[in-house]
Amino acid sequence: MFGILKALVPFTLYVFLYENFALFSLADNAWLILLAFVLYDFCYYWNHRLGHEMSILWAAHVVHHSSEEYNLTTALRQTSGSFLSWIFYLPLAFIGVDPLLLLSVGSLNLIYQFWVHTQHIKKLGWLEWVFVTPSNHRAHHAQNQVYIDRNYGGVFIIWDRLFGSFQEELDQEPVIFGIRKALHSWNPIYANIHVYQQLIKDSWRTKRWSDKLRVWFGKTGWRPADMERDYPLGRVDLTRFKKFDIPLSTLRKVYGLLQHGLTTLIGLMFLLNITNLAIAQQLAIIGWVVYASVSVGEILAYKVAGWWLEIGKYLSLGLVILTQPLVGWFALTLGLFALISLVMWPRLKKEHKHIDEEKVDLATTG
Repeated sequence: MFGILKALVPFTLYVFLYENFALFSLADNAWLILLAFVLYDFCYYWNHRLGHEMSILWAAHVVHHSSEEYNLTTALRQTSGSFLSWIFYLPLAFIGVDPLLLLSVGSLNLIYQFWVHTQHIKKLGWLEWVFVTPSNHRAHHAQNQVYIDRNYGGVFIIWDRLFGSFQEELDQEPVIFGIRKALHSWNPIYANIHVYQQLIKDSWRTKRWSDKLRVWFGKTGWRPADMERDYPLGRVDLTRFKKFDIPLSTLRKVYGLLQHGLTTLIGLMFLLNITNLAIAQQLAIIGWVVYASVSVGEILAYKVAGWWLEIGKYLSLGLVILTQPLVGWFALTLGLFALISLVMWPRLKKEHKHIDEEKVDLATTG
């Protein structure tokens, strides 16, 4: 529901600007549609670039970059708090890009970006000069100094070449994926708020009023002098980098996959039936999905709190099955998920007791 509102309000403003202030119309023929596609990517470039270079925008975009893996799932790792990115596309309304055309070219732009999140495709010859490719996008996702804040294009890499932000992937500089302040967590809430937390702390603590504002709208990574002095964050030594990779047994992997399947099923049913749900029901389901996502992350990280969260998750799920008029197959499926999970609990708890704590600690340091 929140995501729908977040998209609907800016789109309504875009439609208003298009209908009242458009200077041209770019929806008449194929060439104009192609032009709209190119212009959209130009706007995306600046949206993406500022998303890295301004603290308040980076606080949202960081979710996509916090993964220390790089594969197709990384493309799906998106923020829940991108409130300002729509501003960069408003100029297209004045140029005359039809709202429906905007949605179309935006969707194509997004779909294109999916395939470049892979380590299995090497450099692609002359295409590297024109398009975003797996190679130059790998450089974009790196935390190595040479690659930081480079390669912002969505479809076309020509913007980076034009505006001085291009960096080729180098054979002598293997990419280290992730962010300088590593998450060391599988908690999706923390992944979405950890940069905001730091900005709030610095803004609250710093003495100068101008710095309280600059913390948010200054260059990413900038901190007031008194914060650097009184609350230093330390520097990252990439020569000692260790990926966050807690060793998981096959049983725990299967359990995690099962829980994600359950959460996905409930999320899908929510989207299919959202118009039939009251606001309170919508909020309850959204809250449950977020809660369940946090819970499974804690279980996979061998956190004791994870067990209590899982108990609460399945108690609430059982209450829904018993009290709500659910479709038969859906209620049966939920019950089956719960039954299989409960059967796995004794072995998981036994495994949890005997886990080598040193291995878990090592996975969260470096």
